[in-house]
This record gives sequence, C-alpha cells and structure tokens, in this order.
Amino acid sequence: MQRLLLPAIFLLSGCSHMAQDSWHGQDKAQHFMASAMLAAAGNEYGQHQGWSKARSANFGLLFSVSLGASKELWDSRAAGSGWSWKDFAWDLAGAATGYGVWQLAEH
Repeated sequence: MQRLLLPAIFLLSGCSHMAQDSWHGQDKAQHFMASAMLAAAGNEYGQHQGWSKARSANFGLLFSVSLGASKELWDSRAAGSGWSWKDFAWDLAGAATGYGVWQLAEH
C-alpha cells in the first residue's frame, strides 16, 4: 500500500482542476484536526485488533492520509472546488500530529 501512495501523488500532481486557496483558514484547521483524529483512531483500532505497535501506527497514518487524498481527489472533479496541495499538506501535518500524540499517550 505504501508503494502506491507516492506514485498516486505524482499522478495527481498533473490535475488540471486546482483550488485557488490560501494556507490559512477554517478549512485548514478542519483538515488538520480531522486528519489527527483519524490517525489516532486508526492506531487505536489496530491495537484493539491485536496488531503490533508498528502495524497499528502504519495503519493509522495511512488510513488518515488516504482519506485526505480521497477527499482532494473528490474535490478535483469538475463540479468540485479543485485539488488543493495546501489542504493535503494540512492533512499530512494533522496525520503526523495524531500519530505523535497517540504514541505519547501509549507510553
């Protein structure tokens, strides 16, 4: 799954319907918070499944990032607001933060 993420990002970078948005705003905070919660929830789900900490962490992080990428892909359709690398960057930052907070809470 990790091997598919980077090629997908490069393929989507040629999207012709791009958002014209700023780096700041309420939607950026929503992207950050949602991604953080999804990463932490994915980690916790993995732990409840009896997975190793590493597998749970990978699942949580990839779960969050894949949902963020899916949301941007949905936005890139003709009727959408356009693919936003800025939104996706906030998704990545949120996923990393959620992962980190979950790791701290586990120790």
